[in-house]
Amino acid sequence: MKQENKIPYKIYLEESEMPTAWYNMRADMKNKPAPLLNPGTLKPMTFEELRGVFCDDLIKQELDDTTAYIEIPEEIRNFYKMYRPSPLVRAYCLEEKLQTPAKIYYKFEGNNTSGSHKLNSAIAQAYYAKKQGLKGVTTETGAGQWGTALSMACAYLGLDCKVYMVKVSYEQKPFRREVMRTYGASVTPSPSETTAVGRKILAEHPGTTGSLGCAISEADRISAD
Repeated sequence: MKQENKIPYKIYLEESEMPTAWYNMRADMKNKPAPLLNPGTLKPMTFEELRGVFCDDLIKQELDDTTAYIEIPEEIRNFYKMYRPSPLVRAYCLEEKLQTPAKIYYKFEGNNTSGSHKLNSAIAQAYYAKKQGLKGVTTETGAGQWGTALSMACAYLGLDCKVYMVKVSYEQKPFRREVMRTYGASVTPSPSETTAVGRKILAEHPGTTGSLGCAISEADRISAD
């Protein structure tokens, strides 16, 4: 197999080359994104209104349109080192099978139990929750990747984690469900009898298999309470 320009199969970065800041692209956008709207008033959400579901530091970042680079705390960077940097892999065999002139690359995430980039955000959200003094967090998950990521982050930081998982995924993906429980999270199929909104949905649609919107509603209700 001819390998043009001697590009290796796998390209690795050193830990010292990992980013030390998150990039906030809104700071460099000429046309800023529309603000988050309060669904009740249809007016832009304020800091106080967002405190019902987000940590203070995360709200500041969410509402920040001017700071281009936000420093990544050292504890988060140390956590990243367990699975980052991950190698960039050249898919030479796939290119050959497809007979394509395109150069195909993929990121290998074999050291990341959550299976996706979501752990990058989950550990940050759990970190700021703990920093603010919270004892646990509540979230939703569809197929289970986000729930797995947050349960891993909470286990690392010693936080409780409650996950509302879309019922059809809860039933069809038992391994993903049990990975979350292995990390100490409680996992509830949504809609459930544990919240008023869940009970309302079940009463109106007894045979429902759930939806991400329903799981979000239940997790949000628990968080607000």
